[in-house]
Amino acid sequence: MKLYNFFRSGTSHRLRIALHLKGLDTEYVALDLRKEEHLQADFKAINPQQLVPALALRDGTVLIQSPAIIEWLEERHPNPALLPRDPDARAHVRALASIVACDIHPINNRRILEYLRKNFSADSDTVNAWCGTWISAGFDAIETLLAADRQRGDFCHGNTPGLADVYLIPQVESARRFKVDLTRWPLISAVDAACAQLQAFRHAAPSAQPDAG
Repeated sequence: MKLYNFFRSGTSHRLRIALHLKGLDTEYVALDLRKEEHLQADFKAINPQQLVPALALRDGTVLIQSPAIIEWLEERHPNPALLPRDPDARAHVRALASIVACDIHPINNRRILEYLRKNFSADSDTVNAWCGTWISAGFDAIETLLAADRQRGDFCHGNTPGLADVYLIPQVESARRFKVDLTRWPLISAVDAACAQLQAFRHAAPSAQPDAG
């Protein structure tokens, strides 16, 4: 399998975590978003949306959109599971992941921030404030949900990493990059610390990628 991605992309980061948790190896294909390599014609032929990540399978099939790819991984490689068996718990874990995937990340991704910079002359402080607003709103909700979960352990739900952690940790990384003070969310910080002890998360980290820099 070939993984087309960018070291600092949050969606790429979450997919790398999921792949490592599943114990799956991929050929790393770096696309430098800063140089707009993802907008070149050769990548458009692979992913018409020209976004990362994209996962090319051995038979030539290309999967796009990180939530869809992660769900595919869960279905094709069910062990270790990223979702609990209980339907109510599954819905809870999916909700935690969706706060990141649907409410925080889409309005803080590179396309949005570049638009703010180019069309509204947003400087670094303005961009950081924009991102911090939506990260904080989402993290406030996640922190509350973690506190209310009777099955919360070292990770978002229970004592093994799962789908919610896969989505949360890249967003924590993004929060640091945009200078958001994480001390107001001690439970999220504790999950981040627990994940940092695992090789799957360490190997997936932006700083550990061959194109980091």
